[in-house]
Amino acid sequence: MDVVVSARHCEVTDRFREHVEDKLGRLEKHDHRIIRVDVTVDKEPRPRDPERAVRVELTARSKGPIVRAEAAAEDKMAALDLALDKMASQMRRAADRRKVHRGHATPESLRSAMARSLPAEQAGEVDEDAVVERKVGPMTVTGDGPLVVREKTHPASPMTLDQALYEMELVGHDFYLFVDKESEQPSVVYRRRGYDYGVIALQLS
Repeated sequence: MDVVVSARHCEVTDRFREHVEDKLGRLEKHDHRIIRVDVTVDKEPRPRDPERAVRVELTARSKGPIVRAEAAAEDKMAALDLALDKMASQMRRAADRRKVHRGHATPESLRSAMARSLPAEQAGEVDEDAVVERKVGPMTVTGDGPLVVREKTHPASPMTLDQALYEMELVGHDFYLFVDKESEQPSVVYRRRGYDYGVIALQLS
């Protein structure tokens, strides 16, 4: 496993680089497919919060999906430990998902998950006289929100529900948007409690 350390607004010593390589070696026990880990250390010149003055970003590249984690602390050693703990946690959850895939338990299929309908919520009445519309970028926003602060577009290949769960655990998010391979519809899998998951799918007309 290669480790590449870079710095912004600060310098890193050879001793720190050796410390990073030693620390990151523990990631291989969670995912032996890791090929390279990029480590970026960024120190704010005039930090507003001294306890978060240094940020460390980790990007693990392997034969599978890319895994990212970041953390901020008072110094680079502490920030590294926090980011490393986050990445290790993400890899452990992904490893647990792989165990499920191998037959320890059978995840509910997307078709079965969508077969159960949730009770419809009562929609509240809206006072049309009080509605104010405004433009936020390409969107028409009603009232006080939502405010779009960032927009992303990602290339997508159809995948199974199991693959979507695996990808979600690796990136460490609570939800994952994907195109279901079976139905060819856009869907979202999301984490509920523990290892319980929910699925929402859109039916295109």
